[in-house]
Amino acid sequence: VVRWAENHPLFILGLLSLIAATVGRTALRQRRRYWARVHITGMGLSYTLMLTAFYVDNGKNLPLWRELPQIAFWLLPAAIGIPLIVRALVKHPLAQRRLTE
Repeated sequence: VVRWAENHPLFILGLLSLIAATVGRTALRQRRRYWARVHITGMGLSYTLMLTAFYVDNGKNLPLWRELPQIAFWLLPAAIGIPLIVRALVKHPLAQRRLTE
């Protein structure tokens, strides 16, 4: 609260991560149609958002990351995380089960 002007993007990223994780966990517990796809997407997005928040906050202090521009702290975690989520959705047997039935 004291440094709200500097930290509000971190709060937003944390809130979005919490929402994504809650959606993923709910999908796992309820096991409705396409539950595996929703679970993989929710958990993957949650992790990607938390990594983004970490690098936005700490990237300027990390050895390799300090050489990168500020925009890289925002985009690189998503550039790596989203293709991994898509790969899991395409390759994982539970994510494919409902598509073929």
